[in-house]
Amino acid sequence: MHIAIIGCGVVGAAIAYELSQVPGLKITVFDSKPPAQASTGAALGVLMGIISHKTKGKAWRMREQSIATYSEWVPKLEAVSGRKIPFNRQGILMLLTPEEISKGESQWENLAAIRAKQGWQLEVWDTAKLKQACPQLNTEQITGAVYSPCDRQLDPITLTLALVDAAMSNGVSFKFGVEVNGFSSHNIETSAGKISVDKVIISAGLGSTALTAQLNQKIDIRPVLGQAIHFHIGHALGNPDFQPAITGNDVHIVPCGAGIVPATDYWVGATVEFPNTEGYSLPPDTELLESVKQQAISFCPELKNATITRTWSGLRPRPEGRPAPIIEKLPGYSNILVATGHYRNGVLLAPATAVTIREMII
Repeated sequence: MHIAIIGCGVVGAAIAYELSQVPGLKITVFDSKPPAQASTGAALGVLMGIISHKTKGKAWRMREQSIATYSEWVPKLEAVSGRKIPFNRQGILMLLTPEEISKGESQWENLAAIRAKQGWQLEVWDTAKLKQACPQLNTEQITGAVYSPCDRQLDPITLTLALVDAAMSNGVSFKFGVEVNGFSSHNIETSAGKISVDKVIISAGLGSTALTAQLNQKIDIRPVLGQAIHFHIGHALGNPDFQPAITGNDVHIVPCGAGIVPATDYWVGATVEFPNTEGYSLPPDTELLESVKQQAISFCPELKNATITRTWSGLRPRPEGRPAPIIEKLPGYSNILVATGHYRNGVLLAPATAVTIREMII
């Protein structure tokens, strides 16, 4: 069976890797750009699975499966690809203001109890514990936290390149710089010629809208812009031996190169900037980025003295009028599958998406 995958961000690469382990499949991946160039290339890779408020159904199962799978995948991918994947195994720390604690401490304790029954750990921290573990934090503003030791953060670009290497070593053919100009259920017209296939998987993020429109089954995916900042500080913030990804009020402070090099640099982000009413992305909002920066400094005052080495932005694919992500057969086509519109959870849900697609095909 010949399967074509259109799109090679983290989701397309994960699907290629997962399917490459199934005997008897011929797999070709197309992308007009090199891998991890669009949404994946701008993501911070913060994997909020256990700390999410999803506790049942598909949304929770996919998060749980992905968090567990990454612990298996990363060492395997490193061994096959020879790449070191920055993979922060020190968990995620969610900061809580006094207002959030007064409103919701019992809510977090309830979630911790649910997670314990599910076999996962969550800890609710008071100010004393927070000061002791993370002295870099401003505990006048932040008086408590929720610590999720089993959640993770990783570098999405290195991960995607390692997935491509591993899939390639299993015989997958990758066609980068090749445009898909048109296709039907069994034929794909590309800038490098025409190929016949048995199944097509569309994992092209924002590009999925135009591709599905060609088949008169348009899936409307809209761009939501996110901006982030790279800070260089020259040393670790707080305890060098405890460097979790820190999040509060939807702002992440992420140590760079976790597990590979000592933390001296941090990513901070990201803004959430919705498109205009026509669905077109607006230019990056400098004021919003400044407010994210100031929020991070209020959490961690030492960042005020750091050097900004770069800022960047990317577009997240958000389905219009329906929940993210979209993983299904394209209506009217038994052999065309869609795995797209993951919005802010492409990296988090890539392993579970790949398994779901494999189960739909095999």
